[in-house]
Amino acid sequence: MAFATRPDGDEDAADELAEINVTPFIDVILVLLIVFMIAAPLATVSVPVDLPASNAAPQPAPAQPVVLTLDAEGALSLGEETIDRAALASALDAATGGDRTTRVFLRADQTLPYRALMDLLNELRAAGYLAVALVGLETSPVDVPPGAP
Repeated sequence: MAFATRPDGDEDAADELAEINVTPFIDVILVLLIVFMIAAPLATVSVPVDLPASNAAPQPAPAQPVVLTLDAEGALSLGEETIDRAALASALDAATGGDRTTRVFLRADQTLPYRALMDLLNELRAAGYLAVALVGLETSPVDVPPGAP
């Protein structure tokens, strides 16, 4: 700890002024800040997530829906016709009459890896089809307690 004497030159021990050195305190605070900045994102990675089940009423389907199917082997079908991935954009343009605002209903096998579905969604986005609806099995509504979100 550093000590200073009074400016009048009196060096009596009782009159010494004590000054707190804040440099080590700031060093400790900065180290703690860095530790928390590194540890905070890691704490959110291992948080278990229990996603809610959907109990919403099914939306009415259009008269002529555009249904794109991705089967377990990764093969694509538009309606009942099997198509090649390279011809996806042109086949969708033919099915929608070039209207890229038409909703595309996507049916995907549940055993597909997530990456396969994301690749197909990226291909649809690149082709200009942004309105995509994922099709699933209808199940009975989940019992939701009153007042639950």
